[in-house]
Amino acid sequence: MAAPTHKALVVPALLLAGLAALLQLTGLLDRLDQRVGDAMVAQHAQSRLPPDDIVFVTIDQKSLEDAGMLETAGSWPWPRGVHGELIANLQAYEPRAIAFDVFFSEPDTFRPDSDAVLRDIAAQYDNLFFPSLLMADGKPGPLAALPPSFGAMKTAAARADAKAPLLVPGILQERNWQGGLINFERDEDGVGRHARLYTGIDGWRLPTMSAAVARHSGTTLPPDERIRLHWYGRLPQQIAYSDLFHDLAREQPTLADSLRGRIVFIGATAPGLYDLRPTPKATLTPGAEVIMTAIANLRQGDWLREVPARWPLALLLVAALATAFRKRVNPLRAGIGLTVLTALVAGASYALLASRWYVPVGAALALTWLGWLLFSTEAFWRERREREATVTLFGRFLDPRVVDDLVKSGELSRERKPESREITILFSDIRGFTTLSETRTPEAVVELLNRYFTQQVEVVFRHGGTLDKFIGDAVMAFWNAPTDNPQHAAHAVQAAIGMAQALDAFKQELAQADSSLGDFDIGIGLHTGPAVVGFLGSDDRLDYTAIGDTVNLASRIEGCTKGVARVLVSRSTRDACELTAPGRFRFVSHGEFHVKGREQGVELFEPLENN
Repeated sequence: MAAPTHKALVVPALLLAGLAALLQLTGLLDRLDQRVGDAMVAQHAQSRLPPDDIVFVTIDQKSLEDAGMLETAGSWPWPRGVHGELIANLQAYEPRAIAFDVFFSEPDTFRPDSDAVLRDIAAQYDNLFFPSLLMADGKPGPLAALPPSFGAMKTAAARADAKAPLLVPGILQERNWQGGLINFERDEDGVGRHARLYTGIDGWRLPTMSAAVARHSGTTLPPDERIRLHWYGRLPQQIAYSDLFHDLAREQPTLADSLRGRIVFIGATAPGLYDLRPTPKATLTPGAEVIMTAIANLRQGDWLREVPARWPLALLLVAALATAFRKRVNPLRAGIGLTVLTALVAGASYALLASRWYVPVGAALALTWLGWLLFSTEAFWRERREREATVTLFGRFLDPRVVDDLVKSGELSRERKPESREITILFSDIRGFTTLSETRTPEAVVELLNRYFTQQVEVVFRHGGTLDKFIGDAVMAFWNAPTDNPQHAAHAVQAAIGMAQALDAFKQELAQADSSLGDFDIGIGLHTGPAVVGFLGSDDRLDYTAIGDTVNLASRIEGCTKGVARVLVSRSTRDACELTAPGRFRFVSHGEFHVKGREQGVELFEPLENN
């Protein structure tokens, strides 16, 4: 058969161009590049160690609960004089810089003397950095009034009346305002991949803390407004604030001398004290880590240099694909070749990270695969037309069915591809069913179960759940498979509450006919976590089900409901609900339960609807 002409490829090529333009306008191509790039950057970060010239002094839970700190400073927030004492004692060991990720903007009206201690001590040193914040709202102040220590740069386009709402370290003398801004730099999807060196406002350039600390350390900053961060696999060396504070009070400190010539970054890591930010490295990354990574990147000059390779790479790959289809390459073989090419391109992009080059390839590869789909569809229809023509031609001599079988040459195959994903599992079991069944005929028990299951399954389906199976008188269901459901935990909890309500109505209906029929209850357990979901079984019989430790724990939680509550959920389910559907439920903790197969206790919560 003749190879297709250029004309045969025009329609899929034009369709691909139109889809590419649409995807570009909707921002999907940007998101593809970002997601693939994030995964590569996060994986590459595991091979990178942070520099040893930055030390993270953590205000952690240990420091907050330390007996000595409680005696000296009391509960958090500590008097500012505590920080002043730390600074004064630490300066004897000549750190390169001391930077705080703690705000000192508002005066302590109850302990003004302590504020004065910090203010007087800080005024003696030039290597201190205290944060400022550019606020989304608030009373704006004139930028021209900022002290020189703040580091604001006035460009030729600067407006004399420029204003901005700034939160500055107001309790300190103006000579100590050199910390800079610590605003989190977000991309359009809310993820932080960059660090800003300065923020431009009406021709003024307000420095960030990372830029200020790096410049103070002798680093020549790039001219860019922001840089793409090159992450590390772990945080820099960490010392608990309480440990350092007590160590400095000793006659012969053992920790402090290791800080000589280093950048000391002081920030909170205790739960509830520090902010968590979405980054390529993790969904919840400490804000202090973002700033320290930027400082380290600037000092080492190893931030990622971005290469806009999307369209050149996409055009090159699609052109190669079109050439292959014009030569009548089998779509399956083309797909295999494209798979190899995808691996090579992705591998090259990953390898370039080691040389500090960030080359996004996700969108280009996605467009190429979309081209493969369109070209394959065109090849399929072309082959079908040719097959029909062949059947018509040889059908005059042979049974058309035989001809069709010969042309098709082979039989269809079916693949099962289970996948791992986060789901919310629900187990529901009847309490008192054994007693109930002993006083009823088997037919009556089956009829009762069928009515019960019908109502319970209707609730599961109404809230978007997938029914897995019935296990005796128990029901197993899950959410977020096979279709994506971002609020799967909340919908599962809503279903559990609905199942309990449906049971009450069912029991009331039964009790009207026979009061003894209403003497049973249910227990429902939920847990959110990873599981393998897909078709499981033999070729003759397949079930769509979920397997894994998440399923086992959900079953164990259901067993803990007896005598406690109808519905109990794990901490992970509670956290998922509060993240995706804040305020929809109240969760009452029932403490820790020890379940089979786990050494540590599992804290369980009873969900209640907020009115």
